[in-house]
Amino acid sequence: MEGREDKKSNDLFYTCSLIDYIARKTKNTRKDTVIALGKERISKIYELADVYHCDAIEKVADSFIESAKIKNGSFDNISEAKYTVPSHWDIGKVYKRLVLGISKEKSIPVIDALFEAYNSFVSDKIDDYNSSFYYDAPANILNAFLYGKIDS
Repeated sequence: MEGREDKKSNDLFYTCSLIDYIARKTKNTRKDTVIALGKERISKIYELADVYHCDAIEKVADSFIESAKIKNGSFDNISEAKYTVPSHWDIGKVYKRLVLGISKEKSIPVIDALFEAYNSFVSDKIDDYNSSFYYDAPANILNAFLYGKIDS
């Protein structure tokens, strides 16, 4: 382990941040972006994150947008936000924690947990920047996923 986190946790952080960056750039939901990228490409991003991280995220995103043939959508949670918009790095960290929590709780591989996270109702809640859900404690976000509801 180097630094505060292990390498694979940092690779997942980059993967989730790149997914968010691509979603914002193409105006697609995070769920649609993950589906469009597919398991093979996301696995590649995760496995080679330390290499991709050496390039500008814009360049890496463009490459994956092109290879996955991701079309522009109409989802724009950025312009709809009434408050400060979290960065793609901020949201990448939220998803990283959620994915790691799902992987641990369900004893499933990280990539499978990633697909579960992004295909859940929790993803819609995280991507609503007019709520404060994405700022909730990581345990609260994970519990919302695990129990299928958000406690008030």
